[in-house]
Amino acid sequence: MPNRERLYRTEGIVLKRNDFGEADRLLVLITPEFGKLRVLAKGVRKLPSRKAGHVEPFMRTQFLLARGRDLDIVTQAEAIEVYPGLRSDLGRMGYAFYMAELVDALAEEGGESQALYALVAETLRRLSSGDQPVLLMRFFELHLLDCAGYRPELQRCVTCGVKHEPTAVYFSFSEGGVRCPRCGEGVPGLLRLSLNAFKVLRYLQGNDLGAISGLRLRPETDRELQIALQRYLVWIIERNLKTLGFLSRVHGGTPGT
Repeated sequence: MPNRERLYRTEGIVLKRNDFGEADRLLVLITPEFGKLRVLAKGVRKLPSRKAGHVEPFMRTQFLLARGRDLDIVTQAEAIEVYPGLRSDLGRMGYAFYMAELVDALAEEGGESQALYALVAETLRRLSSGDQPVLLMRFFELHLLDCAGYRPELQRCVTCGVKHEPTAVYFSFSEGGVRCPRCGEGVPGLLRLSLNAFKVLRYLQGNDLGAISGLRLRPETDRELQIALQRYLVWIIERNLKTLGFLSRVHGGTPGT
C-alpha cells in the first residue's frame, strides 16, 4: 500500500464475515484504493459494541484501520449506506451474497479498484431500491469480468478475427469470447448463443446501468445469458459457485433469475 502510516482510512463494502476467537470477526472488504482487504474487527460480538452495527455484510462503511502484523485492525467504523431493501427481501439478499462470492473470488488484494468498487456499490444500491434483479445480475457479471481483466471479446471472432455479423455465435470460454458460425459450428465445448442473446450481451457490455434500466429481457434470453456468463465465471474461478444453490432454492429452481 502506498501509505505506510500505521493508521489509514478507506471506504469499504463488507463482502463477508466470519467469527474469530471469542469476540472478534474477520471481515472481507472491497475498497476503492486497496482492492480486497481482510481485516479484524475486535470485540464486535460483545454487547455493547459501537462498531457492530456498522460492519454488517453489504454495508458501505468508512473505516479507520490500524496496520497489524498479520491482519489490519478496525479501530473505527461508520456506516455510510446500508442498502435497507436487501435486508427485508430474502431473494435480493441472495443476489447480494452471489455478488459477494464473485467479487471475493476475482478481486485482487492490495491493488487500486475504483471501477470495481463503484460497480459493486451502484449494483447494491439499485438492487436495494427495487430494480429488476435479472437484468442487474447479468450486467454485474459482465462488467465484473471487465474489471477483473476477463472482458469477453464480443466484436470480432476470437479465432479468425472477422467482425461479427448479426447472427447466432458460439461462446468459447477458453478463448475468452465468441466465435463466428464458420469457426464455431460443430466444435465441441462451445456454447451457442442466439442472435437475440448475443445482441443483448453486446448492449450490456457497451452501456452503463443508467442506459439499460428500461431494458426487459425475455425469460429465454436471460436463461441463455445466465448460462453463458456463469459458465464463463466458473471456468475462470475453477470451482462451482456456492451461492447458486441458495438462489435456486429461493427462486424455485432458477438460480440467478
